[in-house]
Amino acid sequence: MARRILLTWIGHTDLKAMGAALPPAKRKKVEEIVRGEIDADVGPGPVKTLVERENFTEVHALSNYDPSVTKQFVSWLKKRCVTHHVVLTNPSDHGQVLDAVRPVLASVDVCKEDELCFHLSPGTPAMAAIWILLGKSQYPATLFQTHYEKVWKTEIPFDITTDVIPQLLREPDRIWQHLAIKSPQEIHGFEGIIGESPAIKMAVGRAQRAAVHDVPVLILGESGTGKEMVAEAIHYASCRRNKKPVLINCAAISSNLLESELFGHVKGSFTGAEKDRKGAFELADGSTLFLDEVGECNLEMQAKLLRALQPPPKEGPCCRVFRPVGSEKDIKVDVRIVAATNKNLTEAVERGEFREDLLYRLSIVTVKLPALREREGDVILLAESLLLDINSRLRRGGEAGYEDKSLSVDAKRFVQQYHWPGNVRELSNALLQAAVMAQGRILSSQDIAAAIADLPSKKKSEVLDCPLGGEFSIDIKLEEIQAHFIRRAMAEAGGKVTKAAKLLGMKHYQTLAAQLERLGIEHEPDEA
Repeated sequence: MARRILLTWIGHTDLKAMGAALPPAKRKKVEEIVRGEIDADVGPGPVKTLVERENFTEVHALSNYDPSVTKQFVSWLKKRCVTHHVVLTNPSDHGQVLDAVRPVLASVDVCKEDELCFHLSPGTPAMAAIWILLGKSQYPATLFQTHYEKVWKTEIPFDITTDVIPQLLREPDRIWQHLAIKSPQEIHGFEGIIGESPAIKMAVGRAQRAAVHDVPVLILGESGTGKEMVAEAIHYASCRRNKKPVLINCAAISSNLLESELFGHVKGSFTGAEKDRKGAFELADGSTLFLDEVGECNLEMQAKLLRALQPPPKEGPCCRVFRPVGSEKDIKVDVRIVAATNKNLTEAVERGEFREDLLYRLSIVTVKLPALREREGDVILLAESLLLDINSRLRRGGEAGYEDKSLSVDAKRFVQQYHWPGNVRELSNALLQAAVMAQGRILSSQDIAAAIADLPSKKKSEVLDCPLGGEFSIDIKLEEIQAHFIRRAMAEAGGKVTKAAKLLGMKHYQTLAAQLERLGIEHEPDEA
């Protein structure tokens, strides 16, 4: 049965109202608390006014007054009431008030069908502000106000989780320059992300800011930029860190099995369903569900995801309701969604390949990860960190006669000048292959170049198969190809223009020098 639950503070005006009803001889203690004489015309006070004019199944009153006075107030109220004694050294401190309220809300155990109500009138302005913040975010509630024996519901036409937080985090990045002050290694939860460039600091700053708000996050970035690592960092920097996150790669599971993987199934719901099985949403209850490559879901799956991501009325932003395959009953869980994609979902929406309403639900907050070529100065830090990890793994793996590898000066120059289309993943794979195949302890530029040449790449087919029409320009495409090979030649040549020109089949190094200037590719002049 649905309950109507009221939470309210007991304020000075409430005590004055009680004091006015007491014989003068019994008013002294109340007058000491309210610090003044009690006006006989004060009226019934906010709490008594509300509980006498509205019906509530439960009334929970928070008080930072002497317990004996609180007990006396409840007796005078003549309504069944659960009191919660809290200690506040400063009732105007928003942080103290929030810390006092949260355990009380947790103890009330509000169900989906219940109506939660907050009373804004008693207490300090900080107390009213906390009720509003909670009532418009984590604990959707009906807000009441009272004044001189009048009662009304207060409508505040905004939702913090969908109106305020996204707007803040979508402001131009210049407003958030202060987020780029700290290195990722200095931020709790993000210590595993290596880099000092402004681009990665800005991305991590946004991710950290998003982590503390219990709302969906969409991580955007090219393949290999570290979206899964950032998703895990967001989880471990959040209040859900005590439970393991659950990962689902939407591209790695066939469309006919993805629904069962996400929502679970009951025994006999399809061929092979020999027993009930929990899905990712249920397994992630109280934690975070990471939907990698969410842009690969077909439209039918998108519709089912949308239903699960839409919180029911008066529920928090992480309330998910879904139905396992073959079941007749819905399941409700508390799951935060972090999704990732390397696709441009806005363009996918325009092409009719992705639902706009689902994109809105996923992208309450967006975090754009920079490509490695945009992270100025990070590539050497990353390469050295990755190589340390590779050395450790190969030693632990018992590689016979393996010696720790390090990068030579020319290898560092190569790594720094190569454009790494596969981003951090390509860099890691190249270093691993070079470490395994190289004879000595020092990796040369030739070792890295050979490893890159052997790596599988989708770029060849992408160049030939890219769609024509629209914004396609053959001149631009040819220039991109030219720039690709010039950068590669400069990297393999250790930055020497003359040597790079020979690798490219150019008769005169001056031709390459002119191309470098035209394309804006940085280089050092050859020594005479």
